[in-house]
Amino acid sequence: MANLLTAVRLLLVIPVALAIANAQLMMSWLLLALILIAIASDYFDGKLARALHTASARGMLFDHGTDFVFVTTALFALSTIDLAPPLLPLLIAVAFSQYVLDSYFLFKQKQLRMSFLGRWNGILYFVPIVFLATSRLPLLEDRQDLLNTAIIYFNYILVVSTLASIFDRAIAPLRASEN
Repeated sequence: MANLLTAVRLLLVIPVALAIANAQLMMSWLLLALILIAIASDYFDGKLARALHTASARGMLFDHGTDFVFVTTALFALSTIDLAPPLLPLLIAVAFSQYVLDSYFLFKQKQLRMSFLGRWNGILYFVPIVFLATSRLPLLEDRQDLLNTAIIYFNYILVVSTLASIFDRAIAPLRASEN
């Protein structure tokens, strides 16, 4: 059941990204609704898996992998309309690859090994996507330029925090060997 919620988010990747890249494809309220459904599915899939005692390392990888695909694709779509630096989705791909590789191969764990900064970045990657959908609502049309500027600046903050996360994860083995 939890994996079904995760699959819903995966199915929303393409329509959300296309609607972000082309405002004419979808009504703004529908885009916002789809993004909120994706966020709700992300929030509840893990809770449901734990409640039903079906949580697993494979389910966690599916959840986090789907988050990665969703936010990276949406942020890439934002970059096509000049609201995110193209570097951001590339850095997220590096950070996620590093997350998976060091969890399974470097630390030889049987599930993903989260970090504080990586966890918060994973949550914050949704913020510019929500802001974009919100900025397109008719009641905020006159504030769209201001919101777009906020989105751009926030995405540059995400570039810095993603670089910090990559660096933090890169030096984690050194900290582990000191202990």
